[in-house]
Amino acid sequence: MADFIPQTATPVRYPGPPPAQTDVVVLGGGIIGVMTAWFLAEKGLRVVLCEKGRVAGEQSSRNWGWIRQTGRDPAELPIVIEALRIWESLAQQCGDALGFARTGVLYLARSQAEMQGFANWLPHAQAHGADTRLLTGAATASLLQGAAVPWVGAMHTPSDARAEPWVAVPLLAAGAVARGAVIVENCAIRAVDLAAGRIAGVITEQGRIACTQVVVAGGAWSSLFLRAHGVAIPQLSVRASVTATQPLPQVFAGAAADNDLAFRRRADGGYTLAPGGAHDFHIGPDAFRHLATYLPDLRKNYRTTHFHASAPRGFPDAWSTPRRWDADRPSPFEGTRILNPAPNPRMLARLQDAFARTFPALGRPRLKASWAGMIDTMPDTVPVVDHASTIPGLTIATGMSGHGFGIGPAFGRIIADMVTGNPPGHDMTRFRLSRFTDGSRLQPGPSL
Repeated sequence: MADFIPQTATPVRYPGPPPAQTDVVVLGGGIIGVMTAWFLAEKGLRVVLCEKGRVAGEQSSRNWGWIRQTGRDPAELPIVIEALRIWESLAQQCGDALGFARTGVLYLARSQAEMQGFANWLPHAQAHGADTRLLTGAATASLLQGAAVPWVGAMHTPSDARAEPWVAVPLLAAGAVARGAVIVENCAIRAVDLAAGRIAGVITEQGRIACTQVVVAGGAWSSLFLRAHGVAIPQLSVRASVTATQPLPQVFAGAAADNDLAFRRRADGGYTLAPGGAHDFHIGPDAFRHLATYLPDLRKNYRTTHFHASAPRGFPDAWSTPRRWDADRPSPFEGTRILNPAPNPRMLARLQDAFARTFPALGRPRLKASWAGMIDTMPDTVPVVDHASTIPGLTIATGMSGHGFGIGPAFGRIIADMVTGNPPGHDMTRFRLSRFTDGSRLQPGPSL
């Protein structure tokens, strides 16, 4: 497996120029956009994916690499089950480089209250035939070699999987191109071009592309782009710090987490470490705009959220980021080709300490690489995957809330069917955009 290399350091693979005309334009080169392009191309449509920086330059290469059913929102669960089947197929097509392996996921409990939360979620897994089960403390200890934490039990899904994000998504992009998709990097979409209120094309920094369908899968940048076109979504982003250890003896082949530490075995023999629940939040205009919508989540998670008075320059919700721009001039998307936040050094140090406490025989791990990413999230921690009612031809796929990598292949298939007018194969009511404006009471996803 290749070492983690931030996509800021990689050469442009797909320089363009883009064609003057296509059927569908996809905004965003993360896994959602890439897999949407893959499935649209398989359907025989002409599709152009425009990425302002590099394919997988942001969160799609910076995530934990988990592919999990465990603890998912009930509406997401059948979709991630489909995603696992697609991942299996992708691994057969792309080979071992994806790093895909069904090594299981463990959710670890330090209290009976946490075990009760796992028990409350278990019927959702059973309803969909997932192999999730609850473990006693002794059974949990038997799965984790040398662990010193006295967990009271765990929730275990053996069929959950892992993959290597910074290798997998560029490989999948190459697969989409092989199927006929066109990818253009360093090509920000500045605006949607409308005619009689409908999509007629997009204006990019490399020129206009005529099309009748646009998919916005811009991750942390989606809200900024959509608001400029009169489409408001209550999306915010949090900074997640992650680190990779040098190779270590295997303590668990899969992924596991409690409230302090999340870890995943990597194909190179090391572990990817992340805080179990802590993250950084930078306050900007959208934070104030959506405060009321997010209050329930803030009350629940304020102890694990580290607040910062303002976002660094160039962040989507920075105070200095323009909210309006002319399509014939550079946009904020060109100003920040790749959102590359610095990791929180205190969190990284705490991760090393937590790992050493958990596995004292291994001690404080030496780090191989560290990074951070911006996770696009929604108030109820489930995404928006829907058509924009005010702009015919515009489809939104964003707010994956940290779930995008694992579930991405299935959402790509679903979005391709939505764009072509075919049934999505799942109940998409939970993911509708109108849930924030139609008077519905928001139902937060499982806090697992």
